[in-house]
Amino acid sequence: MILEHRLKAEDVRQQMMKMLTKHIPLQVAGYTCTTEMIFDILLKASAESSSLDAACEDLENVADGNTVRDYLNDALKIEQLTEQENEMNQMLAESIPESMNHDGVEIAIDYHDEPFYGKSPDLLAVTCRGMAKKGTTHFVRIASAYVIWREVRLTLAVKYVLPEDKSLDVLKFLLNRLKKLGFRAKVLYLDKGFASTDITTYLTEQGQPAIIACPIRGKNGGTRALCTGRKSYRTEYTFTDGTQADLALKASLVPDKTGKRRRKWLAFIVIHLDWPPQKIFQRYRRRFGVECSYRIMRRVRASTTSRNPALRFFLLGIGLALVNAWAFLRWEFSRLMALGPRRVDAQRLRFHRFTRLLIRSIEAIYGPVMSIPTHRSPQFVIY
Repeated sequence: MILEHRLKAEDVRQQMMKMLTKHIPLQVAGYTCTTEMIFDILLKASAESSSLDAACEDLENVADGNTVRDYLNDALKIEQLTEQENEMNQMLAESIPESMNHDGVEIAIDYHDEPFYGKSPDLLAVTCRGMAKKGTTHFVRIASAYVIWREVRLTLAVKYVLPEDKSLDVLKFLLNRLKKLGFRAKVLYLDKGFASTDITTYLTEQGQPAIIACPIRGKNGGTRALCTGRKSYRTEYTFTDGTQADLALKASLVPDKTGKRRRKWLAFIVIHLDWPPQKIFQRYRRRFGVECSYRIMRRVRASTTSRNPALRFFLLGIGLALVNAWAFLRWEFSRLMALGPRRVDAQRLRFHRFTRLLIRSIEAIYGPVMSIPTHRSPQFVIY
């Protein structure tokens, strides 16, 4: 079948501009700088995973990086994190296809940490402590809900996590946000950060099927005592606080550094599911799609050394919105024209092509820098 229509670079830019202008209340009316210009600079910096300064220096007819950064810092205050959180969630929902099924979808929920290097007490008060990584123990932490439906993977709920936030409250926030959008989870896949007795009790009482990765603790007792034998199995287990749970223990052989295959155990808390351990493991692997979305998001997250947590959260949200927009456009315009259920032609709009189209559209408006000043003519050296 001959394809008569084309998705152009400007169409990609307009999709992102629609999402930003509709949900981000940034108002700029400077002599040179405008709201649209700042959004374009943000998109270019994100698509290139570069800084705002680098994006400004790469375009001919835009304001300088300091001006853009001042406008963003004025608009993004720590005291307004709740409002920014709501704006981000509304923007992420713009990428839901009309044909997407809302009832009985699989949902993965996870935490994501971004290293933070600020030292002042007021900034540390809105960051979370964790294991040392990349030279710091403080992180800007977000929690996100990732919806899995056919070939569409969308992050549709995000929460900025404060140090005092409990995992159960974070989970309730994300599920309530999805409920407002009309989504009902067929199965929840939760990371080890949500393996707690209060979450297990809550999901059990709600009748919500779920699989939660369970840490294996103890030297001889605890959950480590269950890691015996050669085969995977399910069993009832009572935690130290008296909470009873149904555990699935999955045994696998994994090569070590010497190449010798050794037995490795994985434990899962299973709620309202009668699946065997192998099926639980296979289905839980679908949760790793949320990890993949974070890896893709890092490719379209503008880099910054700013100590403003609100700005860092904002840039994370822009990255997630870009990934959502790509998934939406790919589903809508990269259809594989063949018999059977609707499928995506993965080759037509790869993520790299999506970002390049966005960058080229912005460069066509403001003009890319094609030369640098020099003290002598290149023709005497090059030609």
